[in-house]
Amino acid sequence: MKAMIKKVSVMGVSMALTACMLMGPDYQRPELALPETYGTNALPEDSNTLKEVPDQWWTLYQDPTLNALVDKAFKNNSSIKAAVARIEEADAQMREAGAALLPTLDAEGSGTRRRSTESGNFPPFGDNPTNTYQLGLRSSVELDFWGKVGRAKEAARANYLATRFAKETVQLSTESLVVTSYLTIRSLDSQLINVKENLKVSEESLALAKRREEGGVVSILDVQQASLVRDNLLLEEQELLRTRALTEHVLNILTLEEIHLDQTNLTSLPMPPLPPLGLPSAILENRPDVREAEQNMIAANANIGVAKAALYPSISLTGSLGGESVELSDVLKSAARIWSYGLSLDLPIFNGGALRSRVDQASARQKQALQTYVGAVAGAFKEVNDALVNLRRYKAIEAIADSKQKTTQSMLDVAQNRYKAGYSSYLDVLEAQRSHIAASQGFVQSRQNTLTATVDLFKSLGGGWQQDEQLETVVAE
Repeated sequence: MKAMIKKVSVMGVSMALTACMLMGPDYQRPELALPETYGTNALPEDSNTLKEVPDQWWTLYQDPTLNALVDKAFKNNSSIKAAVARIEEADAQMREAGAALLPTLDAEGSGTRRRSTESGNFPPFGDNPTNTYQLGLRSSVELDFWGKVGRAKEAARANYLATRFAKETVQLSTESLVVTSYLTIRSLDSQLINVKENLKVSEESLALAKRREEGGVVSILDVQQASLVRDNLLLEEQELLRTRALTEHVLNILTLEEIHLDQTNLTSLPMPPLPPLGLPSAILENRPDVREAEQNMIAANANIGVAKAALYPSISLTGSLGGESVELSDVLKSAARIWSYGLSLDLPIFNGGALRSRVDQASARQKQALQTYVGAVAGAFKEVNDALVNLRRYKAIEAIADSKQKTTQSMLDVAQNRYKAGYSSYLDVLEAQRSHIAASQGFVQSRQNTLTATVDLFKSLGGGWQQDEQLETVVAE
């Protein structure tokens, strides 16, 4: 028995040593013609910059309520939970692929009762009928001579990593949606504050117009115009409240909780520090969607080797050890011991070209994955550049909108004073008030656009990052 085990071990080791041939191409990352850095003039000149952005990039807005909302989304969001379940599935598939490299060990047992014929040329020997009992262990292992199992494990590992990065993509999108929705609500709050302030002014103007009309100083037209301004503001207030409620519903879906936020002015949120000028284009490799696309490409590349290895013979080492006896009590005795070992070979000879077609299919899928990766990188590069340009322009627009708001406020004050002194008609007040209302709301919207552009920038850069970070796969071999 010891000699048999020794022979099996030597045979397995010798064949394992020869199992060094991996079918199919080895993966090489494609070289893409991208500029080394993004546009140096894309960021605002006066922007505060950070060399490192934390993974929890939304904390840069310094709002505890926002931080709590993102935490709730992490815990409750159904899309994130589904992505985690896909990771668990891919992890199980990877472990299954790795198990193919290990020998299987199965216990087997049987008990039969058989009667032989006693007529003609078949006389029975011994007792008739007879009992036969078998009990033993059976083992087999496929020798990965062509690297089929190794390539399958490589593909499974890449699929596992792809699901991890897909989860990070879902998580980053959820983070961005929560932050953007929160900024929208804060913008609507600021616009509601402006509307209420203007409503107060319009009520005062309406009361003044009524007193002047009663005194015969102005006509009823001034009263009607002042009333129209007030009614327009009331309509705008209702529309803002409607939109705010709908945006809160978005947060309810993202967090799976009932969200009711108190009104807060958007301008209380600080402008977060931004990445520095001259960002390296290699930062794109930090984006989870780009990493996911590359892992899908690695898996497709490995599957070519799996398909090619299927064209060659499959070699397995088998062995069994046990006992066989006509009496159950004797089945484990040394005299009843039986054993066997050997090799099995499975060589495809004719299959109508099915195996060759699978190689072609795998090659075609690899080409598709390659183009998906190229598209992901190109799209990511565009998103970063777009976010940088938008941030710069929205920042400039916000500065102009702020100046415009201050100018219209001054114009409104002058028009109201002139109207009270009887130097101008109410039309001047009406025009100045309309301009100030539009300018006030325009400033809030510009501020929202600027802050939303920072969200888009963080999202396009893959969330948190470090300027000197070595952009490598974070999962160990």
